[in-house]
Amino acid sequence: MADFGGSDLDAFRAEARQWLEANFPKSLAFSEAALIPGGEKPTGDALLWKQRMAEKGWGTPTWPTEYGGGGLSGPQGRIVQQEMERLGAYNPMAGMGISMFGPTLLEYGTEDQKARHIPPIVKGELRWCQGYSEPGAGSDLASLQTKLEDRGDHWVVNGQKIWTSGAQWADWCFCLVRTDTTKKHEGISFVLINMRQPGVETRPIKLIAGNSPFCETFFTDARVEKNDMVGPLNGGWTIGKRLLQHERSGQGGARMMMGPNVVDLAKRYVGLDASGRLADQDLRTRIAKHQIDAKAHTLTLKRAADEAKGNQNPSATTSVMKNSGTWIGQEKAELLLEIMGSQGLGWEGDEYTKEERDAVRSWLSGKATTIFGGSQEIQSNIVSKRILGLPDTTQNG
Repeated sequence: MADFGGSDLDAFRAEARQWLEANFPKSLAFSEAALIPGGEKPTGDALLWKQRMAEKGWGTPTWPTEYGGGGLSGPQGRIVQQEMERLGAYNPMAGMGISMFGPTLLEYGTEDQKARHIPPIVKGELRWCQGYSEPGAGSDLASLQTKLEDRGDHWVVNGQKIWTSGAQWADWCFCLVRTDTTKKHEGISFVLINMRQPGVETRPIKLIAGNSPFCETFFTDARVEKNDMVGPLNGGWTIGKRLLQHERSGQGGARMMMGPNVVDLAKRYVGLDASGRLADQDLRTRIAKHQIDAKAHTLTLKRAADEAKGNQNPSATTSVMKNSGTWIGQEKAELLLEIMGSQGLGWEGDEYTKEERDAVRSWLSGKATTIFGGSQEIQSNIVSKRILGLPDTTQNG
């Protein structure tokens, strides 16, 4: 679809607003339904909302209509997002298929692969997980050893992955595997693995926050069809890096900073002085700084989107935004706990509200955001080399 502007966009905004107001269940407004991890499937109004968005294609508003997407231009897609935020609506199709794998497959996949895998992602029918990190291959991902072997009419996978988010619920896994042991980066391929088969075992890892969003995943002669290798044999590293850009683009977005309103909570827990200001002057200053940082981050995201001029592909700037967004998210979690005081340290019991118990769990789980998806140190290296053009001092000893 063409990239319309001016009055055409105004007309589309009115159309989008009308459709969303008519179809988004009011009971879900500003709910945390989109933030709740786990294997539960939506019911009631949440299921109704998912079905309506699947039919409309607006869970993936800019994806091609031939695969079930909305077929909108970049500016139109941003309008849909803005109008959803205005209503307190969320994208019921959120997940790795939408944010990471789908965009990558649209760029690198064959027509057969896109026809088979994209429509179920658009409709939210299948869940995907990411098979990248291994016990001996974290930041140095290219040292991975999970092996793919040719068995004639199919491939088999043997090895172990770790920190596979949602693997215990996933239907499919996009996975980096070793196909040439004589080369490092050039010996890696990108394959798609059906998780609902013998030879695939997942073991959830319980984290300090009390939940188990990550797994150890073991492959023992797990089958991969010949038409489920994306890109050429030993050409997976390029595709894998591209997918990480999409992942970091999502991690640098507003979702990293969602949650309770800091100012409203401060008024409730800390109180106001005679002038109607927060009673704690130092806290006022730090909240103001946090709000400035968050606003600057949001405006930078918008500017980057505007400068892209319809180009939907992320660049190395996603590393900047990933670091910025995760830092701001962690800063907000710290502020929330301080504002709540001892009530912000509650783990269980009726003396703490759900909001208070969630705050401490979010604070603990949020510590991982500057590590997963590429640590902040890795992102800083990418920024220094690919954006600032600084020399790689590791090559000079």
